[in-house]
Amino acid sequence: MILRVARHTDNLEKVISFYIEIMGLEIMGDFKNHDGYDGVFIGKPNLDWHLEFTISQENPNHIFDEDDILVFYPKTIEELDSIMNKIHENNFEIKKSKNPYWNINGILIKDYDNHNVIISPLKIRNLANDR
Repeated sequence: MILRVARHTDNLEKVISFYIEIMGLEIMGDFKNHDGYDGVFIGKPNLDWHLEFTISQENPNHIFDEDDILVFYPKTIEELDSIMNKIHENNFEIKKSKNPYWNINGILIKDYDNHNVIISPLKIRNLANDR
């Protein structure tokens, strides 16, 4: 099964820059004026998931709360360090998560749509513990 998480935005260029430049993902494809929508697919090659962001004349009406989160697990220390350096270089504020688990097992930042994003080194720690 392949997973696509789709979200409408009015900040398409900023959202693209966040997930490409900060999170290290790649543009997998895009479309223009498809029934009034422009959009982009963001992810990594050879994975069974990606994010889709769309924009149209209609403004989004996001109703989400503090427990609605995208969680990313970097696979290597280098990937984690790269993301963390970009977060600091771009002055993203690290927030406190409502769920205490994420304050121990990750960091919370907000993307340009003000959605919660967690970066968790948990998988890296588990790999190190398995050795």
